[in-house]
Amino acid sequence: MDTGIDWKSILQQLHHESYLWSLSCCNFDDEMAKDVLQTVYLKIYSGKATYNQKSKLKTWLFSVIKFTSVDFMRKKANHLEKLNDLHYDIAEPENDKDAESQKVFMFILQSLSGQQREVLTLAFYYDLTLEEIAALLKLSIGSIRKHYARGKENFKNALIKHKMDIELP
Repeated sequence: MDTGIDWKSILQQLHHESYLWSLSCCNFDDEMAKDVLQTVYLKIYSGKATYNQKSKLKTWLFSVIKFTSVDFMRKKANHLEKLNDLHYDIAEPENDKDAESQKVFMFILQSLSGQQREVLTLAFYYDLTLEEIAALLKLSIGSIRKHYARGKENFKNALIKHKMDIELP
């Protein structure tokens, strides 16, 4: 393990986001998500996963989580499926209108293709740049830009169909 990095502090700071990402990578299987995260932490502490400082630490950590979850899924003879609609914590809506909007957003997000949903989730909910997403998902930046643009366009069109007047960035 790299002694120049305070892994305990970093992993504590990123634990909540790491768990949510693990949960989404594990098709919302809570037990598997916890096992994946524990395995990732063990990989880091044992030196099997080493941070090479070629990307941001958070991007690297999310990448380790993603590929560890894929290994777990393969071991169970499953394929990595589309993200489900409960892949991040959302505060309880304050009123019925907010609750309805939340349901519509979740429905629309779930209706996107797996890669569009994954790219938009990482961009908007985890604040990763497109370059960081490309590194994390091991895809070209062009492919990420395509999924990002198409995902936003499909999301916008679905919102219009639901008669919601929301403008996406």
